[in-house]
Amino acid sequence: MPKPEISHTLFITGAAGYIGAMLADQFSKRSDVLKIICLDKEIKPELLKDNQKIIWIQANTADKGWAQEVATYAPDILIHAAWQIRALYGKSKMQWLWNVKGSERVFDFTFDTGSVRKLIYFSTASVYGAYPSNTLEYRFVENNPLREDEYLYGIEKRAVEERLKKRLEVEQKSGKKIAQIAIVRPAAITGPRGRFMRVRFGLQSALSGQLKDSLVYQFVSLLVSFVPATPLWCRQFIHEDDVTDIVSLLSFSETPSSYEVFNITPPGEPVRAEDMARAVGKKTIRVLPSLVRLVFFLFWHGTRGKIPTSPGGWKFYSYPVVMDGTKITKQLGYTYAHNSYDAFTKKDGRYASYIQ
Repeated sequence: MPKPEISHTLFITGAAGYIGAMLADQFSKRSDVLKIICLDKEIKPELLKDNQKIIWIQANTADKGWAQEVATYAPDILIHAAWQIRALYGKSKMQWLWNVKGSERVFDFTFDTGSVRKLIYFSTASVYGAYPSNTLEYRFVENNPLREDEYLYGIEKRAVEERLKKRLEVEQKSGKKIAQIAIVRPAAITGPRGRFMRVRFGLQSALSGQLKDSLVYQFVSLLVSFVPATPLWCRQFIHEDDVTDIVSLLSFSETPSSYEVFNITPPGEPVRAEDMARAVGKKTIRVLPSLVRLVFFLFWHGTRGKIPTSPGGWKFYSYPVVMDGTKITKQLGYTYAHNSYDAFTKKDGRYASYIQ
């Protein structure tokens, strides 16, 4: 006699964002998913507009009140993807409240709500820190120390990881049954949806000439008529389909222990400046880290944060942070479908049909 199908209820924070909306869209197509509770401070995106499995709650994770409403649906899987990634000029305290305190509220919900059996938290490669001592050959692994201390995005992500681990240790000592926790540290996420359906300010959109919303952005596109790069500059990319498949694996399968961290980036060489220039039909020009730092400073203050070159961000355009993403293959048997260069350049994927 076949075993009865398990019906899951998911709770996804940041569900209006690139990753959150994509996860909600993909997971809603699963027969074993009953409903998805989506929380975001923004309105429901077009991608999820007519989805009957979606229950939308418009709130900031730092707000009070949403936890009681979400708890009534008894979610068993929680995916925390909410984040104010783009730095808020002159509002670092508000950003800390949204990101760090908001995450603590999500973790409170995780540990205080008996229905939750899985928590997947999106961290970042930035927590390892971009320093002059980094090399192209060294691959950061999950047990390397978290070192970022200047770039606010990396600082906040590091703080949240550290607070989650401490909270887990406290809960474990209490003897209470706790949710399985998986932290993912992704490389730069890209793919057809990220590159063509959600054109945001970023390196890829700037280099490919897709920034046309304002004179400031058009000016930036003009400046990058070549690819400026320091000698050690590189990027790792992970395809958006690989991200959804990895999160699916972590959400609906058992992990080896109650707490796991996974770098998620495909094996192989990172994308170098010459590779990126070739992909967008441009040439490279060598620049020094000191020039990158100056340009970032001028753009950040000159545009009052409209161009998101926040303090410390210059380091990640100057020094390499190359991760080893093989742990998830060794432990859970996951095989990446796309390498870094293909993820950056090709139009293959589940959202390819949306490209005009």
